[in-house]
Amino acid sequence: MNSHKDEILLMQSTHEVLVEQELIDKLKKQQPLRIKAGFDPTAPDLHLGHTVLLNKLRQFQQLGHEVIFLIGDFTGMIGDPTGKNVTRKPLTREEVLANSQTYQEQIFKILDPEKTTIQFNSHWMNELNAADLIQLAAKHTVARMLERDDFNKRYTSGQPIAIHEFLYPLIQGYDSVVLKADVELGGTDQKFNLLVGRELQKHYGQTPQVVITMPILEGLDGVQKMSKSLNNYIGINESPDDMFGKMMSISDNLMWRYFELLSFKPNSEIMELKRQVETGLNPRDAKFMLAEEIIERFHSCTDAIGAKERFIARFQKGVIPEDVPEIQVSAVEAQIAISNLLKEAGLTKSTSEALRMIQQGAVKIDGNKIEDKHLKIAASATHLLQVGKRRIARVTINLPD
Repeated sequence: MNSHKDEILLMQSTHEVLVEQELIDKLKKQQPLRIKAGFDPTAPDLHLGHTVLLNKLRQFQQLGHEVIFLIGDFTGMIGDPTGKNVTRKPLTREEVLANSQTYQEQIFKILDPEKTTIQFNSHWMNELNAADLIQLAAKHTVARMLERDDFNKRYTSGQPIAIHEFLYPLIQGYDSVVLKADVELGGTDQKFNLLVGRELQKHYGQTPQVVITMPILEGLDGVQKMSKSLNNYIGINESPDDMFGKMMSISDNLMWRYFELLSFKPNSEIMELKRQVETGLNPRDAKFMLAEEIIERFHSCTDAIGAKERFIARFQKGVIPEDVPEIQVSAVEAQIAISNLLKEAGLTKSTSEALRMIQQGAVKIDGNKIEDKHLKIAASATHLLQVGKRRIARVTINLPD
């Protein structure tokens, strides 16, 4: 191990390291560290947003450290209140177990199974009795809990906070005590919970863990964090074609954020690629490289090349895919406004989005770009409608009864 080089690598692409000097001191000891990261199995699939943290765990593994992937099957039944303005609905035991199984299958697309220890926090939490839990709760004050931004906002606005939500950070922190974690990783929204772990370790006479927060990846919209519930995600189990199409749909600016947080290319190589784009390289070509890298990671090199070729054939050569959905739309009158047609066909979420896409030049009818947002389409006809590069449907407009 080279502690200085390790330190530089491990701090790359992080948001914050608390306390940085403590991490440096731990690395200087030239001993494997226990690196903890917890995931509540709240959904059956992992997406690229989750892999930002998994990639950092992979770096720790490659440097010889012990990675503990903690599945919060106990905390998952509480429901993490982080970032929520209402009490989160707890999962059932059956949901937690089913999701836990898929997590174990998916993480090894990134992590080395030979160097990963999987733990479940129910193993020790189920052993605690009521008195033990009360003793744990006594180690943190309500005032400290209300320092957490989301709790504070809910309290000041009069929104209810259930008592069990206060237990969540304590249990997450207690996990670090049980596992004797040297380092814990989490998203920036987990900072409070991670710091609770440091404080509890002090209470139990342990050396406090170093906290590393990782940036939260924006979704395909480039605004909100990647989330399945917001439908702005790329799942790591999606087909190569779907992954490629979604990667190509992101903006040119967002592409560099994805390069920074998802690519395994050295920073120097990414900066050189960015320089080439600034001096004339088509951003599409850089995006091709990123999409191929991601698909090769979760599928294969052959899949990545095939997905690229099919994408080019489908969208750049004007070839319409064979599996275009057939949609029936009923017109109220003999004609239907283009914005209403796009909404009724499910190609846009609203008429306002339809108008915005027309204004951006992203709407085509039968291969022809539409510029007139007031355009009306006659009923009793079938047209091929396209919004952006990926939303295509063959729509039949039926006459009113």
